[in-house]
Amino acid sequence: MVTPAPLELVCPAGTLPALKAAVDHGADCVYLGFRDDTNARNFNGLNFDDAALADGLRYAHTRGRKVLLALNTYPQADNWQRWTGAVDRAAKAGVDALIVADPGLMGYVRRNHPQLRLHLSVQGSATNYEAINFYREHFAIQRAVLPRVLSLVQVEQVIAHTEVEIEVFGFGGLCVMVEGRCALSAYATGTSPNCNGACSPASSVRWEQTPEGMETRLNGILINRYADGESAGYPTLCKGRFAVEEETYYAIEEPTSLNTLELLPQLLEDGVRAIKIEGRQRSPIYVAQVTRVWRAAIDACRRDPAHFVAQPGWMAELNKVSEGQSHTLGAYYRPWK
Repeated sequence: MVTPAPLELVCPAGTLPALKAAVDHGADCVYLGFRDDTNARNFNGLNFDDAALADGLRYAHTRGRKVLLALNTYPQADNWQRWTGAVDRAAKAGVDALIVADPGLMGYVRRNHPQLRLHLSVQGSATNYEAINFYREHFAIQRAVLPRVLSLVQVEQVIAHTEVEIEVFGFGGLCVMVEGRCALSAYATGTSPNCNGACSPASSVRWEQTPEGMETRLNGILINRYADGESAGYPTLCKGRFAVEEETYYAIEEPTSLNTLELLPQLLEDGVRAIKIEGRQRSPIYVAQVTRVWRAAIDACRRDPAHFVAQPGWMAELNKVSEGQSHTLGAYYRPWK
């Protein structure tokens, strides 16, 4: 029997404690960002300065794990040096790979730091193998992270026609957009998540207790209203409840999390090289809990893929930290296709 290729578990690290939690519970790689708009989780209290990055690299590398740095937003004409400076800082620190979306920035990496491994970010919105092969030919990318809009059949087609390693999202929050092309938050706030790194930036978020319940607003737009005792989520337009034809409901997307645990044998057989866990904005407890479950599941699947079953206990643990306390296979499973 042919031994399946290694399947890396790539886990989020929004803070140094989260990085340590991921490493301690079985992550093969952690991904993180600097404390500025060069990464797509640009929120106060998250991310790494140079000292924290150095500490994180020491912690991961002494335990044989990799650190990937996300520079996955798009620089503009007036701030190019901030992104190139971030590349230089990452190279000097000794990260294992950069996760990049902007082709110009990839060109800068190739010219100035050719030894740095490049991964194409999900923010690059590459949904076909021709696009991925273009990035490989021109910028020598070695891995591509696929957007969460492809079916399993489409993932298989991509893998069959490229030598680039393919990474897919396995667990975490969903996005109704093709990543890298979201305009909803920018429309409401004037701040682009693709350029400024923050969907629903905190400066535009308001919480207000009213006689009708807890209201959440984004730049003055009513996103949701919660009854007393109802769990109130962070206000994003895609997960808001809106009045449509005299009915109020989640008109764009219901709060739920992607969970592909039961698809692990198929992903392994198809040649997926890495499973990504979403959640750099989540707590170290979340990171530890999700990493522990996925480490156990991947190890069990590699031992005996033919008899792999997603254990009820694993699913229950993941549902505890899922949006809306529920999960979905998302676009991966399309019975109508």
